[in-house]
Amino acid sequence: MSLDHRLATEHEELRRTVEEFAREVVAPEIGELYERHEFPYKIVREMGQMGLFGLPFPEEYGGMGGDYLALGIALEELARVDSSVAITLEAGVSLGAMPIFHFGTEEQKRQWLPALCAGEQLGAFGLTEPDCGTDASGTRTTAVRDGDEWVINGTKCFITNSGTDITSLVTVTAVTGRKEDGRPEISAIIVPSGTPGFTVASPYSKVGWNASDTRELSFADVRVPLTNLLGEEGRGYAQFLRILDEGRIAISALATGLAQGCVDESVSYARERHAFGRPIGANQAIQFKIADMEMRAHMARVGWRDAASRLTHGEPFKKQAALAKLYSSTVAVDNARDATQIHGGNGFMNEYPVARMWRDSKILEIGEGTSEVQRMLIARELGLPN
Repeated sequence: MSLDHRLATEHEELRRTVEEFAREVVAPEIGELYERHEFPYKIVREMGQMGLFGLPFPEEYGGMGGDYLALGIALEELARVDSSVAITLEAGVSLGAMPIFHFGTEEQKRQWLPALCAGEQLGAFGLTEPDCGTDASGTRTTAVRDGDEWVINGTKCFITNSGTDITSLVTVTAVTGRKEDGRPEISAIIVPSGTPGFTVASPYSKVGWNASDTRELSFADVRVPLTNLLGEEGRGYAQFLRILDEGRIAISALATGLAQGCVDESVSYARERHAFGRPIGANQAIQFKIADMEMRAHMARVGWRDAASRLTHGEPFKKQAALAKLYSSTVAVDNARDATQIHGGNGFMNEYPVARMWRDSKILEIGEGTSEVQRMLIARELGLPN
């Protein structure tokens, strides 16, 4: 496989288009939305019109016929300006639409994907519960057959895009039986928004990602048709492991964008801010710090693009996705901390983008598999004993 990660013409055109959109549309509006904890409906609608939600999906389902590299490019450019907008796209594609594309029946794909690809609707991914995140064997949500319906009971937490005005569905994992050894048999089931008994809580008060939608969900005798089963019964957890593997590439691209955004803001500030009669960027200490930040962002980009290339070419990518996610999330936190330091007192003021980036960076080491989980996966892929 080639290690040349220079972008083809169509990918470079996409990058420039999203870069311009992020700079001219997202940047002027997102600060106020972020501080008011408001979901960016207008921005999301424009992203849908640009085709960003349909980037990696075939045209027959309303997609753009692109690939995962294209999605990553869009996420990186958006996150250079704001992560709330980027995570809305990432979750809408990787967690909302991708499970249906990979595991849905043809009827499910025709029913749900066109609106999801157009950004007219959003889907969500209900995996995490109050007592289980990484340990999916602790899933408490249940789905029991009753005639031609599933009856679902349980609670999900930290679910992105689950309570917006345009959310159309949440795919939830639930225990649908027990294996011979007593372990839970977990299946994935599509629950449309507005289904009786399906309650969406108020938005969380979060440290970061304040312009994205994150909620707790509860299911009290929620009834959906048996045909809402996504994929094979009892294979829900295995299905979502595949989804999470892919999602780590997307999160890595997002983290890389945040890391690069910290470089962008720091270079600009170091040129403009004067101390002791000269720009602070003339000080070698500042120059070296920014140089290290650029190095981290560059290497993070190489990592996620390598994983995306392997995925696109049908090659094994699990280890590369874990490596990319682990490294990029770490450098996003490092770059956000250094950018804040370079800005001094202004870095602690919300009017400066680096303050938002600092608040948004930490979750990248937690969501879609913690850094500790990534290390476990890497060690396993290296053949180390369990």
